[in-house]
Amino acid sequence: MTKNSIIQNIDSLKLNTSINYGIKTKTEAFTEKLFYTLFDSKAHLEESINELEKQFKEISSIACKKTSELCDENWDKFLAKLPVVLERLNEDAAYILENDPASNSIEEVYLAYPGFYAIAIYRLSHELYSLDLLLFSRLMSEYAHRITGTDIHAGATIATPFFIDHATGIVIGETTVIEKHVKIYQGVTLGALSVSKSMKNAKRHPTVEKNVCIYANATILGGDTIIGKNSIIGGNTWITKSIPEKSVVTNTTTTEVKIKELK
Repeated sequence: MTKNSIIQNIDSLKLNTSINYGIKTKTEAFTEKLFYTLFDSKAHLEESINELEKQFKEISSIACKKTSELCDENWDKFLAKLPVVLERLNEDAAYILENDPASNSIEEVYLAYPGFYAIAIYRLSHELYSLDLLLFSRLMSEYAHRITGTDIHAGATIATPFFIDHATGIVIGETTVIEKHVKIYQGVTLGALSVSKSMKNAKRHPTVEKNVCIYANATILGGDTIIGKNSIIGGNTWITKSIPEKSVVTNTTTTEVKIKELK
């Protein structure tokens, strides 16, 4: 097979798609610019917001499935939400500083905490999701996933304040509901039980009520599963049914330690 025939073959196979890969890199650049604009004290706000508008409309022209006029209106709606989102993120950052003994300053939380970054991009992508910019929001979420190891679907509903520690390996599904003052550690999954595509619009992921702490590698599954307020979920637990409020759930596996005899 010649090079030209291979090129023609690849080209014919690509005719069945409408993928514009540029949207991926554009979204990543937009995400970084947005984070910088909101949190860097030296960011020139008017200049940065003008640049964000330009980037947003370039992405929206690819991702938005409505008329160009309606797509352009999305920027004004998104921009109007930024002060509220920033206020919530400031509360999240303060909550992290308050609860993590290893944190030394609020600046450290903003600059060096992957959990905070994951929460920030979730809150921003959630606003895109609410505007029905589903591809745009998903690409933003996946960028944060790649950077932090934390996979939070933009459709999840997460109250403020919220604390993620260590971040890596956390999965939070689309229909998850998390109330305020919840703390989650690395490796936690808030996922769905085995479901079919027909359940796309159903609640498939758990609800976590206020003041719950979920320790590392706990798995909580199912749309009907509710973790009652003021509960503690121990590490490595597997939960598929509701837990009453003020519960302490532990994994009963025991670990034995034996001293080796020297020969």
